[in-house]
Amino acid sequence: MAPTKTESEKNPSAPKKKKPRASTKTPLAQRRKARTLVMQALYQWHISKAEPLEIEAQFHEENGGKIDWEYFSEVFLEIPKQQEALDQHIAPLLDRELKSLDPVERALLYLGTFELANRIDIPYRVVINECVELAKTFGATDSHKYINGVLDKLAKTLRSVELAAK
Repeated sequence: MAPTKTESEKNPSAPKKKKPRASTKTPLAQRRKARTLVMQALYQWHISKAEPLEIEAQFHEENGGKIDWEYFSEVFLEIPKQQEALDQHIAPLLDRELKSLDPVERALLYLGTFELANRIDIPYRVVINECVELAKTFGATDSHKYINGVLDKLAKTLRSVELAAK
């Protein structure tokens, strides 16, 4: 039996197909794990009032596997530095004081607000969806609805250009 000819052998003038390159982006699962750890680290920061660098070191030591540590460190260490600015974005959209929110909800609102304001490389729908999913896993019964509502309103101001392009 004769070997079958490839497309380029059948038609030498046909453009050659390029081999797909390996992606240089961080796999989504690694980013999702890092986002979960950021939420947990923010929760710990709110409860313990420990220094963020100490919490970061602890999380590195205790968590193995494939995790986007660059993302974790950037986001987790920046949120405490930007807390006042993040509070100014969040507070007008709440039906109660920020400090009266459950620590999980507060952590997720800080994470979502930080990403909406500073990580325009992450689509706003991804930011909202990831925070809602984390709220379903770690939050109170209907906290995911609250997180969704606040971040959706926030996206309209922080990502107005992205929303207008849709």
